[in-house]
Amino acid sequence: MPGSYFADRLTGMVVLSENERLALARLEERERPVRRGMTLHRERDRTGDVYILRKGTMMSSVLLDDGSRQILRFHFPGDMLATASMIYREAPETITAVSECIVAPFERSAFAALYTEHPRLAALIMVYNQIERAALTDRLAALGRTSAKARVAAILIEMRNRMQTEVDGTASFVLGLTQEEIGDATGLTAVHVNRMLRQLEEEALIARESGRISFLDERAMLRTANYIDRYAKLNLDWLPPAN
Repeated sequence: MPGSYFADRLTGMVVLSENERLALARLEERERPVRRGMTLHRERDRTGDVYILRKGTMMSSVLLDDGSRQILRFHFPGDMLATASMIYREAPETITAVSECIVAPFERSAFAALYTEHPRLAALIMVYNQIERAALTDRLAALGRTSAKARVAAILIEMRNRMQTEVDGTASFVLGLTQEEIGDATGLTAVHVNRMLRQLEEEALIARESGRISFLDERAMLRTANYIDRYAKLNLDWLPPAN
């Protein structure tokens, strides 16, 4: 049985029991490749499976009335995708592969057994969804209240942190997004994104070379972005015991 990437994500919050890890691994027994640019489902499609992302980067987006695209969230290995399938008959968002990906699909009925047999896992899934909700709230607030430079800086920090890149002296990572995709996530044009990236370079906050980005001044980047890490400072002392 393959290990569980979602269990690895939760392990950053609590220590899971062996029974809990096995229960989550059963959700990821099947794998499905998704090529870059392909969709898991489109907005208003009839919903079906829920997924765990095991490899690559994906994004959730919606189409606006003027035909433009708004990217809501980027997703990384260990993320649970299409959770709206549990409550809606039609998908409220489009989920697209940003890179070559592998997902583990499972039927939403699997949650019934998981919630009944492992109440702490049910609570942790709720915690995970609340973290995602808070991060999305931050993104929405930033679109209306922060500068273009702050929005681009926040995307760079989020991508670096969510990729779980080792923070060494250079904090170098491959962004893996086009400037158009950054623009669709920040409400900016690709031209404006390019201008903000150059401004961050000119202010010695980042360096770009051969497709890699390095943070030269971590504290200044955090100040510029008004960034809040929603995976930090969690209060989980209320969780039920593991079984």
